[in-house]
Amino acid sequence: MMLTIFLLPIVVVGLLILPVIIAVKKNKGENSIRKAIIGNVCAFFGVLVLFTAMPIGMYASAEEAPAAAAAEETADEGAMSSEGLKYLAAALAVGLGSIGGGLAVAAAAPAAIGAVSEDPKSFSKALIFVALGEGCALYGFVVALLMLFI
Repeated sequence: MMLTIFLLPIVVVGLLILPVIIAVKKNKGENSIRKAIIGNVCAFFGVLVLFTAMPIGMYASAEEAPAAAAAEETADEGAMSSEGLKYLAAALAVGLGSIGGGLAVAAAAPAAIGAVSEDPKSFSKALIFVALGEGCALYGFVVALLMLFI
């Protein structure tokens, strides 16, 4: 059981990275990378089903404990796991929001600079489009703060 706990995350990461590594090594073109991404998405959902079907850790125990002690232990474990999941969700909100905001600004800022260099009157419109991309990161941060403190 303990070997499974340590070995399973390594297998999961390997399954998720393997199709992309194969596509990069082959470097046969766009079709190969498309197949690698499809394989990666399929591997992700396979791992998701695996984790849903096979509980890991202390949650899948066949032992019977006295009712009072079991209720107290599950209350403590539930509190600890909900705290961890809360921090994980906040980190995902900030991280994914920042990645999305970075991608939006990476696309909008050069276009805005080009538009302003051609017509200086379009500065305010260009600034709005760049600021909309930054809003994604700010919304992720606000959602994370709400998750942590409310």
